[in-house]
Amino acid sequence: MKVAVVGSTGMVGQVMLKVLEERNFPVTELIPVASEKSVGKKVKYKQKEFTIVSMKDAIAAKPDIAIFSAGGSTSLEFAPLFAEAGVTVIDNSSAWRMDPDKKLVVPEINADVLTKEDKIIANPNCSTIQLVMVLGPLNKKYDLKRVVVSTYQSVTGTGKAAVDQLNGEINGDDSAAKVYPYQIFKNALPHCDVFADDDYTKEEIKLMKEPKKILGDDTFNLTATAVRVPVQGGHSESVNIEFENEFELDEVRKILSETPGVVVMDDVKNNHYPMPLYSEGKDEVFVGRIRRDLSQPKTLNLWIVADNLRKGAATNAVQIAEYLVANNLV
Repeated sequence: MKVAVVGSTGMVGQVMLKVLEERNFPVTELIPVASEKSVGKKVKYKQKEFTIVSMKDAIAAKPDIAIFSAGGSTSLEFAPLFAEAGVTVIDNSSAWRMDPDKKLVVPEINADVLTKEDKIIANPNCSTIQLVMVLGPLNKKYDLKRVVVSTYQSVTGTGKAAVDQLNGEINGDDSAAKVYPYQIFKNALPHCDVFADDDYTKEEIKLMKEPKKILGDDTFNLTATAVRVPVQGGHSESVNIEFENEFELDEVRKILSETPGVVVMDDVKNNHYPMPLYSEGKDEVFVGRIRRDLSQPKTLNLWIVADNLRKGAATNAVQIAEYLVANNLV
């Protein structure tokens, strides 16, 4: 199993290498790929050093799978070239997510849509992944009507430069480049990604569109507000869900606790609830603060947390690859 990791020097790319190793993915040959300026440099995988190659050389090597985390423009240019060479691409950018001809996949929710013909598979937005891990099983049981989500997103979602900005501000060092329009330390920015013409950010639009595609259901409404907070890793979401059908809280907890990849942490009497600190380095999605919305019927409030670099990006991509291998789709 020849595996290319495109964007292997980036923050998500490095976690992808780590997750491939931890999950013992059957890599017989690793092909690390990065930008031209990184070609010839080394990356570590399983205590060995591998030389970074160019896109052209990676395509010529004809890997079985190429996992991309190199940005949308790179994916738009090169993913089709890999696909034409017979390589199955799993892409972590936003480039292909809403393309009607491409599958958008969270394995626990909709991996069964994948076929051998799918040569470019989209990995959803980090905030979307943790959201649909909860919405999916609840939609099957109670039928979603409306979802209101507010996110509290860590700086790793922006990248290494954002982490450097936060740590610089914490340490009183102004030398780090500013990737946000304001300081992030001791602050919260209601501004994730760029603003669109309707005054929603691209991150909010992703959250409003992607879940419907993943769930194969456009009968419910969803609105979002995305906020960047001074947390280094781990995204949190406050979610209000209105259902068509009535529910019981104990049954909701049971459904979620039996959902693969979801961990229920919901014991407020003992201050037991999900936090980014708990999610760091873990692949599960944590859910708690499960309670009725007292303002209207058939409505639920809950709180969802996940490591955005792992389940929100790298782990989900590797899980897609695992499903492809297990079902002889590559």
